[in-house]
Amino acid sequence: MAEELNYIDLFAGCGGLSTGLHMAGWRGLFAVERNPDAFLTLKTNLIDARNHFDWPSWLEKKNWDIKEILLRKKQDLSKLRKTVDLIVGGPPCQGFSTAGRRREGDERNNLIHSYLDFIELVQPRVIMFENVRGFTMKFTANSEAGANYSQLVIQKLKDLGYKDAQGKLIDTSEYGIPQRRHRFIVIATREDLADNIFLELEDTKLRFLASKGIPRTNSARSALSDLEQHHGKVACPDTAGFHSGIVGRSSTGLQKYLRKGLSQFVSDSHRFVNHTSEVKAVFRKLLKSAPRNRCIAGTEREKFGLKKRSVTVLAPGEPSPTITTIPDDFVHYKEPRVMTVRECARLQTFPDWFVFKGPYTTGGKQRVQQTPRYTQVGNAVPPLFAQQVGLAVKKLFS
Repeated sequence: MAEELNYIDLFAGCGGLSTGLHMAGWRGLFAVERNPDAFLTLKTNLIDARNHFDWPSWLEKKNWDIKEILLRKKQDLSKLRKTVDLIVGGPPCQGFSTAGRRREGDERNNLIHSYLDFIELVQPRVIMFENVRGFTMKFTANSEAGANYSQLVIQKLKDLGYKDAQGKLIDTSEYGIPQRRHRFIVIATREDLADNIFLELEDTKLRFLASKGIPRTNSARSALSDLEQHHGKVACPDTAGFHSGIVGRSSTGLQKYLRKGLSQFVSDSHRFVNHTSEVKAVFRKLLKSAPRNRCIAGTEREKFGLKKRSVTVLAPGEPSPTITTIPDDFVHYKEPRVMTVRECARLQTFPDWFVFKGPYTTGGKQRVQQTPRYTQVGNAVPPLFAQQVGLAVKKLFS
């Protein structure tokens, strides 16, 4: 097509979806993200460094709450009606997550209504909605009504005129992501394209990955071996008292793709945690005899001297489990330590040019205000998967 296809990214986080769409040749209009840390990361990479968005003059380039935009910019949004090709994004998933406590009353669940209000105003050609697997499960109230949130959203989209609205549970490890990350994807269109988009996504994945030199299945080691600590370390460039890892030679197709041919360097956010000798001893025990890619919890922790509620030791030769927002949920597959932000970003397939802003971790009262780097990565959509979605939608438009 002569003109670039455009999109709006809602609940954009640090920009995983937008990064994938950027690599697929889409042009962003703007992104909506409430948290200042996550928005700063998105702005640094996709606005300042790559000028990816045609940001409208009526919208300040800052972190916005979707409710505030709906309240203050309703008239401007209405002028976009039926001029936007795609709206992507899914509301925060903590209220639906099966990894933690699922809370029907979580106020973040109500953001679904803001999302749908935004869709009703702008009326894009296609919608791609992403959320966690728990979004397809029933809470008590909805169970009594015979529906779950995913069914309710699909029905509401149909009521808004998106007669072809379909949802599918997808394991991203089948699309080259070195992580078994199950996500519920909804594609909605007015033109009976949803099924074709899902089919295009499935039918072209092997050809797409082969064109990038990436195997269909990638393990934790195939994503991370060049980031191992034995390659060397230097003083961390952004945090006094810490060390960052020197990146070794790339040895796999996935590494070469994410590194874009770069050789040895110090990667952004590859800061090692300063573990105590006691913690390292526990990790060595885990590496020696603990099961891999399985959560160690309950009484099983006792034989390893593990004080944390649960932990998972990665298997080197398999995709990792779903990356979370908590740094010490996982132990490295080979070295007695937890993962760095950059290693988590690799498992999410962020390219190495992508840098992260904000604090590495947070806690206490700051947890409510801040979204640290680990959280930004854990909440993101894998860019390599988003790129494939972007190409599938693009193909059906041509």
